[in-house]
Amino acid sequence: MTQGEALEILKLGHNAFITGAAGSGKTHLINEYINYLKGHGVEVGITASTGIAATHIGGTTIHAWTGLGVRDKLSPYDLEDLEAKPYLWKRLSKAEVLIIDEVSMLHDYRLDMIEAILRSFKRIDEPFGGIQVIFCGDFCQLPPVTKAGEAGSFAYRAGAWQNLGLKICYLEEQHRQQDKLYLSILNAIRDNDLTPELGEHLQERLGKKINSVVPTKLYTHNVDVDAENERELAKIPSEVYSYNMAGHGGEKMVENLKKGCLASENLRLKKGARVMFVKNNNEEGYANGTLGEVVSCDRNGITVKTSKGKNINVPLANWRIEEDGKVKAEITQYPLRLAWAITVHKSQGLSLDAAEIDLTQAFEAGMGYVALSRVRTLAGLSLKGLGPQAFRVNEDVLRANDNFREASRRHTHELSALTKQEKEAKQKRFLAKIGAIGEDGKKTKAKKLTTVDKTKLLVEAGKTLHEMARERELSIDTILDHLEKIKEQNPDLPLQYLSQNMMVARAKKIRAALTKNGTITGGKYLLGPAKNILGASFSYDEIRLVRLLM
Repeated sequence: MTQGEALEILKLGHNAFITGAAGSGKTHLINEYINYLKGHGVEVGITASTGIAATHIGGTTIHAWTGLGVRDKLSPYDLEDLEAKPYLWKRLSKAEVLIIDEVSMLHDYRLDMIEAILRSFKRIDEPFGGIQVIFCGDFCQLPPVTKAGEAGSFAYRAGAWQNLGLKICYLEEQHRQQDKLYLSILNAIRDNDLTPELGEHLQERLGKKINSVVPTKLYTHNVDVDAENERELAKIPSEVYSYNMAGHGGEKMVENLKKGCLASENLRLKKGARVMFVKNNNEEGYANGTLGEVVSCDRNGITVKTSKGKNINVPLANWRIEEDGKVKAEITQYPLRLAWAITVHKSQGLSLDAAEIDLTQAFEAGMGYVALSRVRTLAGLSLKGLGPQAFRVNEDVLRANDNFREASRRHTHELSALTKQEKEAKQKRFLAKIGAIGEDGKKTKAKKLTTVDKTKLLVEAGKTLHEMARERELSIDTILDHLEKIKEQNPDLPLQYLSQNMMVARAKKIRAALTKNGTITGGKYLLGPAKNILGASFSYDEIRLVRLLM
């Protein structure tokens, strides 16, 4: 099936599963459909099974979106607890479409719990409360992460999956690998049909040197990644600078934040170090997974040149736990990690020009396929080693994948049997069902305010930072982003009231720290040097607020 055919099926309102080989354009298709829905003012739940996958579609994790969190079970008491949260009511009751990317990394029982939550909030006794559900993923890639003693199977075994009547959209086009020989090798691995002839081409890549570009090294275990990065850092003769993660709040919550954060607790850098960003910041021009090289680092901050040639003065980033608009715990660090090497798990979703891959200790079905499919061409591949499980494929997934292919052929045929007029009529009926258009076919929803406009209305109403964050269901960090944009557009808008709860002496110290170095970038005082001067007892948000009002 082509992307165009799959998009038509989604527009018809069907529940669907988007699948296909790595690089077949699954995420691109999802983004196209999201834009289509947003253009009609439709409320969409944009989610993924992992945080990294969520960044690719501009969403959040399905665990956060539904309020499921880390629960392994969902009792009636849990449902009552979730229903007592106003922000979940607002979010889930309005959603007309739910998208879950990387569904292949979601356990079956968790998908059933997600379905139960939607059914409960929607008060409709239909699968997922009657909304359109779109799954996206490839079960031939990495499976759900299972802890010791944890039961669970693939999402397609869930009762919720079986009850949806999904249309299967198996994308057959390839947009990452343009090397036909390499593509045939990858497809053979994926189908557990790697012939000796194709295998010889992989054997020829053992120990091959890549001179055109510095390859990213992929390992199966974190310990090898850490050792490789430290070796490479030690080779650089320049001075090393260390940046320690700051934290405040509940001790246990801070520790949990540190464990779940991809940024290094002790970040050690030198000029020339290869790094990867581990958080999104569209305004600064980087995303989770962006690669670059350190062009300068000292006590005043860090500058990184991305692989696309953009220089970025890296701002400190926050990771926090908030409850009822209050920050319970927060950690602050530069959103970077050394990136001469990364794990196969963290590479999922990346497209690399060159990679050196070590599969001697591959331990998971699909791991070899994921690693190799990150690279665009066979010439960009160097193999360090192949273990006995390097190309292992789960037998159950193989059978399911064949069934998906066959179902996709049927659904492509069904689509082709519809006339253009029939498709348009069905699409209009679906848009009318979800309230996007009226019976006359015209849009029923007024042009939506931008997210910044919505925050501006709260400023005009005199809301505090925490009140705005609570009402918008956003972090303080995001609200401050909005306020900075609002000030740029409306310099005379009174914002001084926002600091009324801050101690005068505290604000004075922050102003002094901001102006100490006299360094201005883009008309703004640098935050990093001020944070280093003030220390962990001052939050990044406080400093940003004072800077906003200067």
